[in-house]
Amino acid sequence: MTTDTAVPSRRLLGVELLIVLGLSLGASGVAALISFGGSLTEPLALGKQVATLNASRAPGRPWLDLAWQVYYVAKGLMPVALVGYLLVREGASLRVLGFDLRRKAGDLGRGAAVAAAIGGSGLALYLGAQAFGVNLTVAPSGLPDVWWRIPVLIASAWQNAILEEVVVLGYLIRRLGQIGWSWPAILVTSSVLRGSYHLYQGVGGLIGNMVMGAVFCLLYRRWGRVMPLVVAHALIDTVAFVGYALLAGHVSWLPTG
Repeated sequence: MTTDTAVPSRRLLGVELLIVLGLSLGASGVAALISFGGSLTEPLALGKQVATLNASRAPGRPWLDLAWQVYYVAKGLMPVALVGYLLVREGASLRVLGFDLRRKAGDLGRGAAVAAAIGGSGLALYLGAQAFGVNLTVAPSGLPDVWWRIPVLIASAWQNAILEEVVVLGYLIRRLGQIGWSWPAILVTSSVLRGSYHLYQGVGGLIGNMVMGAVFCLLYRRWGRVMPLVVAHALIDTVAFVGYALLAGHVSWLPTG
């Protein structure tokens, strides 16, 4: 006799996974591919095009802009809420992915170490790809210089980190394992998916994030927790977003388009 918390069949798990990805980062991967195709067909060279992250939603109207920024941060976390709900229906919770605050000090320490190791190499890869003309110039902040700019950038960094690590790392790996996929296939799938939705940045964004995805998969398999990797991702994005907002136009080595 089945219960409401019984684990669905492999087929239903596969359909569930496709729906979750179709509502979140899988759809972002398709959008990034279309965007990259558009960039390739532009008369302007890739290296001279700009991909703006955290753009203003209502230029010249700061309070309306702030409302839109808060809306998109909250909206971006809804797939995480959906994953949490599906795990509860399964009889588990987000804690099974290691997304909780049980090991705050350890998660913070590990996350900071990973961010320090990956952040610098990621910046070097981006600058190299941009210099060779295979990457767009990425502008991590297009927000106006108002009082809420830095808090919104930090909130955006944490939203990105929570969404990506819960969905593309914890949930995807769990579901593919339940379906019966081998570990190498899971690692490649998670890494390629992570790279795919960064393709709008160019080849450097694709390759760099695939490498980061592979490293994160291996660390998740070792630690059994997404939280250190959420911390690492959030720290990397926070430094990129806030650093760009403060340094753009003031240092010669940072491309601004």
